[in-house]
Amino acid sequence: MLDRMSPSHPDPAHLSDPSTVPLPEDEVVELCSDLIRIDTSNYGDQDGPGERLAAEHVAALLDEVGIESRLYEPEPGRTSLVAHWGGTGDGATHPDGALLLHGHLDVVPAAAEDWQVHPFSGEVRDGYVWGRGAVDMKDFDAMLLSVVRHRQRTGRVPARPIVLCLTADEEAGGHRGAQVLVEQHRDELEGVTEAVGEVGGFSATVRGRRVYLIEAAEKGMAWMRLTARGRAGHGSMLNPDNAVSRLAGAVARIGAHEWPVRLTPAMEVLLASVGELAGTPATPENAASLVEEFGGAARMLGAVISNTANPTMLQAGYKVNVIPTEATAHVDGRFLPGFEDEFFATLAELVGEGVEIEHLSHQQPWETPYEGRLVDAMTRSLLAEDPDALVAPYLMSGGTDAKHFRRLGPQVRSYGFAPLRLPADLDFTALFHGVDERVPVDALRFGARVLDRFLDDAAG
Repeated sequence: MLDRMSPSHPDPAHLSDPSTVPLPEDEVVELCSDLIRIDTSNYGDQDGPGERLAAEHVAALLDEVGIESRLYEPEPGRTSLVAHWGGTGDGATHPDGALLLHGHLDVVPAAAEDWQVHPFSGEVRDGYVWGRGAVDMKDFDAMLLSVVRHRQRTGRVPARPIVLCLTADEEAGGHRGAQVLVEQHRDELEGVTEAVGEVGGFSATVRGRRVYLIEAAEKGMAWMRLTARGRAGHGSMLNPDNAVSRLAGAVARIGAHEWPVRLTPAMEVLLASVGELAGTPATPENAASLVEEFGGAARMLGAVISNTANPTMLQAGYKVNVIPTEATAHVDGRFLPGFEDEFFATLAELVGEGVEIEHLSHQQPWETPYEGRLVDAMTRSLLAEDPDALVAPYLMSGGTDAKHFRRLGPQVRSYGFAPLRLPADLDFTALFHGVDERVPVDALRFGARVLDRFLDDAAG
């Protein structure tokens, strides 16, 4: 394991004339393509290549500019990277504490035959970088690396301690990645008071105006297995104790349920901003119509004005004329901050008698107040590059490693900020885990410039 170097005084051998060092925006595209070419598919089990090659690649990029890192591997190939950079001491001794900048190295699988280009080619075509991870989230990893490398080479090291974390296993809940760091290597995260990660800072166009969405909250996650048991028998005979029928009824009720609108603080602020553009006050009654103003992004934002539960898998039986003893289903449940009790009470009613609920992954929601120095820094850095835009918070429908890092303590504020200025006609949210995932080259360069400005403001 490498020892950490003193991050506040870069080795003079790594310092360069600023005029000869590529700007972050000039390096970020190549870094993104290179990361995409490393297949880190996460199948949610023991299969797949793992993240070690990507972690070693990142470690080499940091080592090249004099930043040493540690690799943690709780299982073979499932590798996370941690590096400490900036400041004159650890976060515990700095008045603002340490700032955690985190991304993940794994990606969901991709079937090459479905894509226009190979999903692990990192090809640059038609003004986009194509490949699995281009938006989730090797784009942010590349932005972060481009900015850190440039600042380290030119001696622009932040005064505030920075913890860089690039994790394994986020796409399967982070149990082999961020959770391991928080539970087993908390000393690496000592003094962290604020954290910035993925799925925020991207633009959506509403009535001709770009609105940048900063993630300030996440729904909780309940991945569940439902199991119904009954009496086995011949398929030709009467059987009122049929496990398949009982389970199918529960799944149908869950899938058809209309959850009531519940507005959390982040969404109240966002919808109020959209309401001003639309000329109408935001209310629970018109929340759905205001969400539709976001076009393709309504796919995600429509899921954060209520709890949701989607059946995703079914399994039962082994022969058409045999009634099985057992039937199972999987449900992806997501609940709003403050509405967990309502979610599980409703779910129990929908499932009914005779069906067991087992939690495969149960993670709490979170919401950070949308205020303070970090929010101001994000806002200023975006508006410096796009002065006519609006900036507002939102609630994320999915989950990120922030759920684990929030467990460092109640004082830790967390936001999603991977800045991208996107074309109005790009259905960006459809690219998350989608076919032909890609990110605009101009958006990557924009993000690198914004992130560099952000560090000047938040950690200078």
